[in-house]
Amino acid sequence: MSMDYAMLSTFPPTQCGLATFSAALLDHLPEPGDHVGVVRVLDEPAPRNSSLVVHDLINGSAASAADAVEIVNGFDVSIVQHEYGIYGGSDGQDLIPLLNALDVPSIVVLHTVLADPTSNQRIILDEVIAAADRLVTMTQTGRSRVLDIYGTSPDKVFVIPHGAAGTLAARSSSSRRRAGRLRLLTWGLLGPGKGIEHAIEAVALLRASGLQMDYTVAGQTHPRVRARTGEAYRLSLERRARALGVGDSVHFDDRYLPASTLIDLVSTADIVLLPYDSLEQVTSGVLIEAITAGKPVISTRFPHAVELLGDGAGLLVERKDPAGIAHALRRALTEPGLSEQMSRHAAEIAPRLVWSAVAASYRELASALTRTPAGATI
Repeated sequence: MSMDYAMLSTFPPTQCGLATFSAALLDHLPEPGDHVGVVRVLDEPAPRNSSLVVHDLINGSAASAADAVEIVNGFDVSIVQHEYGIYGGSDGQDLIPLLNALDVPSIVVLHTVLADPTSNQRIILDEVIAAADRLVTMTQTGRSRVLDIYGTSPDKVFVIPHGAAGTLAARSSSSRRRAGRLRLLTWGLLGPGKGIEHAIEAVALLRASGLQMDYTVAGQTHPRVRARTGEAYRLSLERRARALGVGDSVHFDDRYLPASTLIDLVSTADIVLLPYDSLEQVTSGVLIEAITAGKPVISTRFPHAVELLGDGAGLLVERKDPAGIAHALRRALTEPGLSEQMSRHAAEIAPRLVWSAVAASYRELASALTRTPAGATI
């Protein structure tokens, strides 16, 4: 039976994780006979560059919200991407009346599930959870938080991983270590909280002990960060690298990378380094991409990393701990067979994380939901 899917989300050319996620999912979601349409969330009107976009939800516009409800109700099922700050109003509260007005079943994908929300964030997510027909978290940690902190029926909450491009794995084997220098890579939208400063200090500690490495930090500054503080964070990192004597080893690529360029970049890396400060991050698309590329990962102990790397696909370190990062990097560089062992574990995990497998799970959930009477459980 064919299915018509409505996606409510930011969407390219908007440069953010939700937009990238939604575009990749829609590349793999429809089967022959299915149709998809995107209701694109924007702060202000912008040209459309995709035939998939059927409507623009302009934050703060009651008329565009009313039209969005009418359009989404013309599909069989809605997939709604949720993240604080994407929708209008305080903490995105404008999403609530829209969700409550939908007549078609809704699958709400929770990209952030805070363990310690503000009072308003708690109210918003409580109402999103109540309005949704089904909820998707991308990790068991996220599901546990929904059930234990916010509360709802366990039958309502499903775990479907963040997807990744399987093409990365096909080219990851081209990495070659150059003259004994480990090639480190961190990528993604840049902003405070990424912990890059601690990674730079770790590179300096290793150089002082005689170990040389090249560290690439790829990705432009997050648009919302750039709107508030410009390039202050990136410039502070460049100054720190120079002050620590590793300006020649730390390289910044400030582009928003297309998939083909990212594939080439990841293929050259020996280690993917995720030095994030946050203890709240229950989902990381970069972590998923690194695993499916078969890359060993060194990461701070944010929830998604603890869950995914615990069986040996990477090394976990404490946040804001340059010495701990340096110790893990030294192990990866000098301990015989360790990097290869991590890559093997990553290869074992990867098949369930590629977009084709992830999309199949969404199709199965949508199909079961549209066959299930309102108020019943799957």
